[in-house]
Amino acid sequence: MSPDSMASGSVRSAAEVNEQIRALWLRAGGSLSTQEREEYELLVVEWAAAIRGSVIEAA
Repeated sequence: MSPDSMASGSVRSAAEVNEQIRALWLRAGGSLSTQEREEYELLVVEWAAAIRGSVIEAA
């Protein structure tokens, strides 16, 4: 996943992103390569943004 794909405006729920994070860890067998680590970091940022968005909507 590239930063450009996050900027495209497609918004996924925190649950969807969390599922992708879990799948990444399962595929990696608990040890991330450099490329997988980069993907993980982007997913965590996306997940945090989704969480913030859901909190703002709830308020």
